[in-house]
Amino acid sequence: MERFEMVIEQYTPMISALIRKLHIYRDFEVYRQAGKVALWQAYKRYDKTKGNFTPFAYRSIHGALLDELKHEARFASQVTVVESESFEGLVDSRFTDELPEWLDQVQLTEEERRLLENLFVEGRSLAELAVLHQLSLAGMKKRRERLLKKVRSQLLEDKVDILK
Repeated sequence: MERFEMVIEQYTPMISALIRKLHIYRDFEVYRQAGKVALWQAYKRYDKTKGNFTPFAYRSIHGALLDELKHEARFASQVTVVESESFEGLVDSRFTDELPEWLDQVQLTEEERRLLENLFVEGRSLAELAVLHQLSLAGMKKRRERLLKKVRSQLLEDKVDILK
């Protein structure tokens, strides 16, 4: 561990230089930490027979910082809020008060309809439903998979019949 502390001291300026090179202008500590983690991983993976450590560390840190930038951009695009946006109209589309009307076209048993309501109206997890129905989690996943396949196939059949 003492050896890595010397490595981190030696390569901290490289991390800072890469942060500047990538034009990162906020959350410096987050990116420095990502660079240090990448340096640690590079230190652990380094094989002396394959060349010098410095270029290997550089590419590892550079890649980790780019990954962190992508992660940050993806998160920002999903969470960005506009100030003028009205929050009253926002509803999580996965959970509503009832199943959609188009689902009435599909022939389902009462148990299948109840399972869809538990999953998509009440927002229950598969683990909860597995306990409720006294099934394994894998069994509940399979039941959900079969049910969704049944719904899809019947809706596609109806679509084909309409096109004929």
